[in-house]
Amino acid sequence: MCVIAFAWNVHPRWRLLLIGNRDEYHGRPSVPLARWPDAPSVLAGRDLEAGGTWMGVSEHGRVCVVTNVRDPRADQSGLSRGLLVTDFLRGGADAAAHARALVAGASRYRPFDLLLFDRTGAHFVSNHPRVREQPITPGVHGLSNADLDAPWPKTRRVVAALRGWIEAGGDGNFAPLFEAFADPTEAPDAELPDTGVGIELERRLSPPFVRGRDYGTRATTLIVLARDGAGRIIERRFGPDGKPDGETALDFRAGG
Repeated sequence: MCVIAFAWNVHPRWRLLLIGNRDEYHGRPSVPLARWPDAPSVLAGRDLEAGGTWMGVSEHGRVCVVTNVRDPRADQSGLSRGLLVTDFLRGGADAAAHARALVAGASRYRPFDLLLFDRTGAHFVSNHPRVREQPITPGVHGLSNADLDAPWPKTRRVVAALRGWIEAGGDGNFAPLFEAFADPTEAPDAELPDTGVGIELERRLSPPFVRGRDYGTRATTLIVLARDGAGRIIERRFGPDGKPDGETALDFRAGG
């Protein structure tokens, strides 16, 4: 279960500013953010279980991130969601064309929400509870494990933090954004969504930052892409119970 906030085409410097938490079982093997040896233009972490990734960029100006959909009744027998990100980052079609093409085969994957960005635009694709695709309008948006901009407490909290940072003139100091995504405060019961997992689990998953021995926030990743093509991706990693486990920052320049 993850949470993401992003500003698309509203900041004077950053065409895209995206920050998100990846929540996962701590025992699921992965490697930290790096340039991929078999695809040097791709900068991302890597899931060693299925071979894909949850979030990344390419030096062709592509950015992509996927989340799962929280529904205990949903069929989980499809293809890995992480392959969706890998396919776009390695691909050649623009975001709009890739999104339209994905619709035809979206039902083959486990329930997902997908964000795709490039120089030409931004698009959202999901396959649960039905397959759909839509362009993303300029603005500040949030995504967790439901529809784009669904008002879950954690999503509202991080979107407000990003919007406030922009309004305060935020530019290169991203510390307030990382701080907002490190917030472990649970939401009040009255604000919790009812996704069918029970009230105790809804509470545990309600903060932006989820702490747990076996399951929790594994990484906070920030991606910024300037209007001149300069970009940076920063990944802060965490182990069980939220213990810091390293940081990687990579600069890149998006080509055509």
